[in-house]
Amino acid sequence: MSTQDLLAKIGQSTEETEFYTPMPPGYRKGHHKYVVVVGTVISGLGKGIFASSLAKLMQDKGLRVAPIKMEGYYNVDSGTLNPYRHGEVFVLDDGMETDMDLGTYERLLDQDLSAANFTTNGQIMSSVLKKEREGSYLGRDVQAIPHVTGEIKLRLRELAVKSNADVVFVEVGGTVGDYETMHYLEACRQLAFEEGEGAVVFVALTYILEPNAVGEQKSKAAQLGIKRLMEVGIMPHIIACRATREVREKVREKISMYTNVPMRRVVSMHDLDSIYLIPDALRDVGIDREVLTLLDLHERVNQRHEDQARLRWRWFVDRIGVNKKSVTLAVTGKYVALRDAYASIIKAAEHCSVHLGVDVQLRWLDTTMIDADNVAKRLADVQGIIVPGGFGIRGTEGKIECIRYARENKMPYLGLCLGFQMAVIEFARNVCGLKEANSTEFETNCKHPVIDILPEQKKIEGLGGNMRLGGKDIELKQGSLVSKLFDNARMTRLRFRHRYEVDPTYIKQLEDKGMIFSGKHPTQPIMQVLELPQSMHPYFVGTQAHPELTSRPLRPSPLFMGFVKAAAEFANRHAGGSSSPSQSRKPEPQPV
Repeated sequence: MSTQDLLAKIGQSTEETEFYTPMPPGYRKGHHKYVVVVGTVISGLGKGIFASSLAKLMQDKGLRVAPIKMEGYYNVDSGTLNPYRHGEVFVLDDGMETDMDLGTYERLLDQDLSAANFTTNGQIMSSVLKKEREGSYLGRDVQAIPHVTGEIKLRLRELAVKSNADVVFVEVGGTVGDYETMHYLEACRQLAFEEGEGAVVFVALTYILEPNAVGEQKSKAAQLGIKRLMEVGIMPHIIACRATREVREKVREKISMYTNVPMRRVVSMHDLDSIYLIPDALRDVGIDREVLTLLDLHERVNQRHEDQARLRWRWFVDRIGVNKKSVTLAVTGKYVALRDAYASIIKAAEHCSVHLGVDVQLRWLDTTMIDADNVAKRLADVQGIIVPGGFGIRGTEGKIECIRYARENKMPYLGLCLGFQMAVIEFARNVCGLKEANSTEFETNCKHPVIDILPEQKKIEGLGGNMRLGGKDIELKQGSLVSKLFDNARMTRLRFRHRYEVDPTYIKQLEDKGMIFSGKHPTQPIMQVLELPQSMHPYFVGTQAHPELTSRPLRPSPLFMGFVKAAAEFANRHAGGSSSPSQSRKPEPQPV
């Protein structure tokens, strides 16, 4: 191409791309619809819970749904975020480290998500700059509008194509008015304009204050928050009012009048006993039908599919809170001051609680405050111990003392990721006689590095680069307890997020003393699940994986189910009961 032709092309593209709207191949305008959920007043209102609950109602109707969370921070992913800053890091099957809201979507939709369902400012800006360096913008000066907003719209449309979604649910992180998310709102405004009427529904999640000194609900903050949304050109179609108690009709009338949103679309989203009750609560006030009308989707509804889905879900929610016995499980970690750091563990326990008819109470113990002298006192009234994942040396010796107590007192134990590694160290020290056993994460030149980074991982440079992330296949040892928990399967798949492994040179020594590695990598010398024989302990299981990440309301994690069941039996034995494993209650069959 001659210089003159190139300049002509650049000039022509400059004229043609004032409205920069890249379209992915296969995109069907008019077929793919969007629901955009934004927050006002304060953050942390539960946008993910609302969006996933509404998405579930659409999914129940036979529609294909695809959620996406858009975060305002410039991190490329959530992997390096401190749990105290942003809650737990939720790992997807493809290895993407995300916000904990992706866990809510996966659990409510019973759907494995991918990197396409999560984006950050860091990802968006990296993509824009990469395209600029490659000359993709053909000489244009790269700006927030249209190029950054164009990249955001492209992400949404690419997800629609990839998932063949009827409805894409877009959750905008943060709160309206935050500088870091303004381009997300502008992109969504442009999306609605380009897609046309009946293609995009905006939902404003707001907060209704109820000051103790006043004694009544106040809507002014909600009104002003929604006004900020309207100022950026977005008129909400639905307003969900978060509150401790049900929002009164008078308050809803004020908001309706102020925003031009009909009363039937201004709904109360007050606190309930469980987030799993929210889908039915939204259905009861007709929000699902309103969305179908606004997006012209009534003809795509499969009524038979909805009836069957509702029946299965009712089986679960009707059993919430219907428990016959109680067990207390200790979660012994170092982030226990913030429950969101262990959100998936809480949910996995709730799933088991419903299926087994057991009232599971979690007791949060900071292991930095536990030692050999006080461990018995701190664990005196619990029936099971969970040692969750984590990084760094702080609190590890306390974890080891908790594991020793569980092993010696035959108390049910479940170790997750770091809890697996700590179980190996405890067993090596106190059973194998390797008193100086440790992990090279905590003591680089320890005498017995039973936990270490494998040689092939040491070759990988960069923070996070040597992590084993995402879904991995596990070969199960036939006849083992863990194999039986997975219905005697030979293979299963769980999600991982760790660097350190059991050093292969110590495996035989550990096995000779009774430790069973009942889950291994299919081709590499990587130990992924351990247990003690039931002749030594009724339920002592650890896994390098995070089974809590794949526990679902209708399909609880088998490792958690076995653990909670064992804890209930432990409670019965120590209360003078006569329940045995063969007599313990099993999950009732679910309706087809």
